Amino acid sequence: MPQSHSRSSSKPVNCHGVLGLCRVGFEAELAAELGDLASQGGESLAGPGTVGPGFAFLSFAEPQALRDLAGWFPFRDHVFARQRLFWIERIVDLPQRDRITPILSALERHGLRVSALALEFPDSDAARPLSGFCRRFEEPLTQAMQAAGRLRPDQTGLPVLHLLFTDASTVWVTLVESGDGASWPMGIPRLRIPKEAPSRSALKLVEALEVLLTDREREASLRASQRAVDLGAAPGGWSWHLARRGLRVVAIDNGPLAPAAHATAMIQHLRADGFTWRPTRPVDWMVCDMVAQPSRVAQLVAEWVATGRCRHCIFNLKLPMKRRREELERCRAMIFKLTRSVAPIDLRFKHLYHDREEVTGYLTLKR
Repeated sequence: MPQSHSRSSSKPVNCHGVLGLCRVGFEAELAAELGDLASQGGESLAGPGTVGPGFAFLSFAEPQALRDLAGWFPFRDHVFARQRLFWIERIVDLPQRDRITPILSALERHGLRVSALALEFPDSDAARPLSGFCRRFEEPLTQAMQAAGRLRPDQTGLPVLHLLFTDASTVWVTLVESGDGASWPMGIPRLRIPKEAPSRSALKLVEALEVLLTDREREASLRASQRAVDLGAAPGGWSWHLARRGLRVVAIDNGPLAPAAHATAMIQHLRADGFTWRPTRPVDWMVCDMVAQPSRVAQLVAEWVATGRCRHCIFNLKLPMKRRREELERCRAMIFKLTRSVAPIDLRFKHLYHDREEVTGYLTLKR
């Protein structure tokens, strides 16, 4: 099993399984993904992945040390998991009048001290009413944990406690190492765009840039005055966001752009076919949100990067209703095959919160 280089708690913590949160309807894909990552780690599992509305989990045949698990299940390798957690216990039949005592007892049994606390729930119709409960419950639980010496934000190297409520009487006690997981609670970004944005699809690109690139990568590769191409741009949400970041954008689409996209001199609209149009000289970024067969888009973005027409690319693959993972892996293999004549590539995929029946990819050459 790969070793994690992140700091762990002062006392080794053993976990009994891995749990992920996802969009409702993608539980089977998430469970299969967890199983694939587990098999690559060379460890046997107690059984197949189990799913519930908006989540899936696996049980380990034997407890595994938390400090090792980030290397076994690297969050960056998860496509369908919005959030990835390692569970140590599931508490059922929580009494309505005293949910705090059983939770503190679980922390004491495992000798746990943590640096932070997050209360979460699956993003499903059944679990969504738990939002209000979690907001009300967080403060008294925080105070009780601090009084018991279980919450120590002043101590470095401790894991973060995530309490995942699947209903009002069931909680999963889960952990992650600090910084190892989604940046937002439940993996759901809290993003807003101005009302004048051409479309809400701009949020998808905002999220993609936040999730698929690190802070350092965004600083190094996404700068004002760069040149970008937006294939299938109409109504212009992606072009508009890039222009707001100071990039000069050529928006390619036979359809019209919204007035907000025309209001900036940073966007040039060309009526052309995104699959056949090519720039006269290389650009820094190409983005693509065209509705087409995923293999066709995969071939297009691979060709742009392999021929040096762009340095970085963000694109969407519209997946079929059935065999989603199989189609994604087929496109992944196609991109690697078509770019093998150039320098090694960096290819990342994520099923974003603002995605639906699609995944978003980031493709660039490794430096």
